[in-house]
Amino acid sequence: MDFNDEGIVFSTADSTSKVAMRFRMQNQVVVNSKDEDITNIASTETAIRRLRLRFGGTLFDPRLFFNLQLSFTRGDLDFADTQFPNTIRDAVAGWAFSPNLQVSFGQTKLPGNRQRVISSADLLYFERSIVNSAFTLDRDFGLFANYRLWLGDMPIWFKGAVSTGDGRNQGRIVGDGIAWTGRVEVLPFGNFTNGGDYFEGDLMRENTPKLSIAVSANSNNRHTRSRGTLGPLLYAQRSSTTIYADALLKYSGLALYGEWATRSCADPITKSTDGTKTQSVFVGNGYMGQATYLLPFDLELGARFAFVHPDDVMRGLPEGFNETTISGMAVYHIKGHRIKLMSEVIHDHQQNLASLAAVDFWTIRLGMELGI
Repeated sequence: MDFNDEGIVFSTADSTSKVAMRFRMQNQVVVNSKDEDITNIASTETAIRRLRLRFGGTLFDPRLFFNLQLSFTRGDLDFADTQFPNTIRDAVAGWAFSPNLQVSFGQTKLPGNRQRVISSADLLYFERSIVNSAFTLDRDFGLFANYRLWLGDMPIWFKGAVSTGDGRNQGRIVGDGIAWTGRVEVLPFGNFTNGGDYFEGDLMRENTPKLSIAVSANSNNRHTRSRGTLGPLLYAQRSSTTIYADALLKYSGLALYGEWATRSCADPITKSTDGTKTQSVFVGNGYMGQATYLLPFDLELGARFAFVHPDDVMRGLPEGFNETTISGMAVYHIKGHRIKLMSEVIHDHQQNLASLAAVDFWTIRLGMELGI
C-alpha cells in the first residue's frame, strides 16, 4: 500500500493489479438575494455539495482498467428527476490496446463539452456554467472508444460512444432509441503539461502557449428526458441533436476557455394524456467564456460570462426565458485542486420570452474542497 498523488494505492508485487482509492468533499455556504439588491437576502444554505468515493486502476493485466465512482449527497443523487437515489456515477471497465487506443464499456461521461468532462474536483468555480446545465451530455451507459492520431508533434483525439441516451442507472426503456456521440480534439501546439487540458486553471504555468480546439456532436434518438440524459421525464419520447464547440488556451498562468452549444428537436413539446401538462425538450443555444490567472502565491482570480437563449417554440413555457450570468471567483490553492479555499459572486439576469419581464438576483458562494 502507498499514499501518493494517485490516492491510497493498493498493488500486487508485480504491479499487474493496482487499485487507487480517492475521496473528496466540497462544503459550502450559499447566499441568494431576492432581487438586484445584494443585501436583500432571500435564502441561505449550508451544504455538503459533493461527497464522492472513487476507485480506479488495473486488474490482472495493466491493459485492463476500470473506474468506479459513488456519490452520497442530495445534490448528487438526481432524486427529483429519477425518483430514486442515484448513487452510482461511474462504473466502467476497458482495455488499453495501446497508449493511442482505449475501448471501454459501462457507465461514464459521454465525450461532450470539455467543462463537463473535467472532474468537478478540478473546477475553479463551484458549479459549471448555465450553458453546461442546459446542454451538457452528461453520463450514460454504453460502449466508448478513444483514439489518438499523431501528425508530427500534434495530437488529434477522436472520441466516440454508442449509448442508451437516457442517462445513468436507467431501467428498461420502451422503444429502440440509441444515442451516437462523437468528439474531435486538435492540440496544434502539442500536449498540455500533466494533462492540463482537462483541469481548470494553468496550475502548471505552461512555458509555451498550449491550445486545444474541439467539436462534439450527439444524436439522441427516442430519449425520455428533457435534456437527453438529464432532466424531468417527457410525456412521450423525442429525438434531438446537440452540438458543442469549445476551445482552451493556457500560457504562463493564464487560462482562457470558451464554448458554444445548441440543441434542436423537430417536435420538442410533449403533453400529458389529458393535455393539461407539458414537458419539453430544451432547445436553443448558448455560449460562455471565462478567463483565469494564477498569481505567484497560488491565488487564482477569474471571471465568467454565460448566456442561454431558448428557441421561440419555448415561449410561454416554464423554460422560456433568456438567462445571462456574470461571475467572479477567487481560489486559494493549498495543494493544487485537491485542497483549496473557494469563493464566487454571481449576478443572474433572466428575461421571460413571452412577457419580456425580467428578474435580477445575486448568489454568493464560499467554501472549501478537500480530497486525495
